Amino acid sequence: MNPSLLLISASLFVWGIGEGMFYMFQPFYLSQLGANPEMIGYILGAFGFMMMIAHIPAGYLADRIGRRPMLISAWLIGITAAWIMALANSLPVFIVGMLLYGFTAFVASPLNSYVTAARGKWSIGRAITLSNAAFGLGIVIGPFTGGWIAGHYGLRLIYFIAGSLFIFSTLMIWMIAPQPREQHNPDNPAPSLFGNRRFLAFIALGFFVTLAMYLPQPFQAKFLQDVRGLSLEQIGLLGTLGGIGNTVMTFAAGFMNVRLGFLLGQASAGVSTAIIWQMKSYGWFAASYFLLGGYRAARTLYTAQIRPLVLESQMGLAYGISETVQGLTLIIAPIVSGIIYQSNPILIYPIALAGTLLAILFSLFFTPRVDPQGT
Repeated sequence: MNPSLLLISASLFVWGIGEGMFYMFQPFYLSQLGANPEMIGYILGAFGFMMMIAHIPAGYLADRIGRRPMLISAWLIGITAAWIMALANSLPVFIVGMLLYGFTAFVASPLNSYVTAARGKWSIGRAITLSNAAFGLGIVIGPFTGGWIAGHYGLRLIYFIAGSLFIFSTLMIWMIAPQPREQHNPDNPAPSLFGNRRFLAFIALGFFVTLAMYLPQPFQAKFLQDVRGLSLEQIGLLGTLGGIGNTVMTFAAGFMNVRLGFLLGQASAGVSTAIIWQMKSYGWFAASYFLLGGYRAARTLYTAQIRPLVLESQMGLAYGISETVQGLTLIIAPIVSGIIYQSNPILIYPIALAGTLLAILFSLFFTPRVDPQGT
């Protein structure tokens, strides 16, 4: 196994602990700073926009200047953003840090292309799911820890702790090895990705699938507090159970046929949505959060199916386009959810469930049958 994959996995594990401590509590802290539900929806939509805008440039730069510099840049920006949020005394300053943190999502395409190139004899799916499972394992620890700290000492402290953990994570990512860049013969340039119909069709599918699965998530923690009456500590424990689900399902997905795993992940996310909608006991909520791990597994296996559709020298850009299109869902879903939540919080769930069922149907017919090992 490539030592750099171990370093990346360890770094993502530590980062996952830090991010897991505060990520699901963002709506609560925004409320404390003076934002109402509709405003929170727009803030989360702006966060999604920041997550989306840099994927294509980052993928392009990863192909041109190397993947390691892009990874280090993302980690350093993440540290800066975390400390801005920790030190913020007002809503506008906090939003600046939050949006800057969203910008670090550009790491996805360089990270996936780095892991793909470093996989050795492993399949693409197994290599990418390893790094995602490591991050998910950190998420197991983060939410419950963050919820306990927030319940006893206030929400603000968790941002200071997360910022400190991010420093250790960055030290590890700094030690990964550089990779050679793939070069095209200038006399025989690569065909444009925008002329690749199979790639473009798969990108469109990914947008719809991700939107359907993600729609109920931005306000789910707030729904559980406002409508179901759960405490911050109870919600934090659910986040930890969700992290376990992420880790177990993503790790298991690495050993599955990618197409089958992609479908099963969507089905799992749909069942999770149905449980939150129809059930009212904490045990059912725990099962729902575990099954929500199918969302991350499905996204991971979706990404693993992209590489065989494109040339290796276009890998970073292809991942960047994919992440950008999926990132649109992080803009659209919170805004739509915020508007729905303001009028009828529970209505989000039947809408999301219907969308997920339709997405599974589309996936059955339109997922390409390609070699999951790549080339």
